[in-house]
Amino acid sequence: MNVPSPKKDLMIVNMGPQHPSMHGVLRLIVTLDGEDVIDCEPILGYLHRGMEKIGENRTIIQYLPYEQLGNIQVPKRASYIRVILLELSRIASHLLWLGPFMADIGVAADLPHGWIDKCLDFCDYFLTRVTEYQKLITRNPIFLERVEGVGIVGAEEAINWGLSGPMLRASGVQWDLRKVDHYESYDEFDWEVPWQKEGDSLARYLVRIGEMTESIKIIQQALERIPGGPYENLETRHFDRERDPEWDDDR
Repeated sequence: MNVPSPKKDLMIVNMGPQHPSMHGVLRLIVTLDGEDVIDCEPILGYLHRGMEKIGENRTIIQYLPYEQLGNIQVPKRASYIRVILLELSRIASHLLWLGPFMADIGVAADLPHGWIDKCLDFCDYFLTRVTEYQKLITRNPIFLERVEGVGIVGAEEAINWGLSGPMLRASGVQWDLRKVDHYESYDEFDWEVPWQKEGDSLARYLVRIGEMTESIKIIQQALERIPGGPYENLETRHFDRERDPEWDDDR
């Protein structure tokens, strides 16, 4: 940093750094001669604004359209890793949903060494836990009394209200983007879409329990078949601006 040597009538003023919540955070070292700015040195680097850095905090689903637009071929190993992590996230999400519910009534890096074996061990362990959940909860008469026939949402209502995921499938709509959109490598695995037609709180619970079991099936198959090779595609692609986009045809 080259700060001008202070003179008798010069003043050095620090502007910033601004609060990180503001866009374009920076610091300015301003040298004043009275009210005139005679030197200004910007200090950058307080907030990373690069697209690659921003992309680190985006989900897989958010990047699928860009991969399709750029015709980017994701390595098979990367696709399998994505499927495994997506299903682990699904299990974590459903467990997070199940925990508070019960309380009310009583790819940036490759898989680390040994992770696959530990994940397989988790699958075996978790299947026993799901069985225990079903014994303790699904057949519990107090639980059934509180959720069966409660909060019924029909299929038409679910669609009109924009419900998705287990909420939609519990209302009798067999709709799962993993089956419909055929993204990642889900078509290569044997699994079913759990659904219920009652549309009540019990149905939503049963769908989530069923989905966790199916997620384990998917993870086990993916871990057993996961291919070797690269986990990222470093090929550079450029998106050319379309000269005559379709939405300009009527102009």
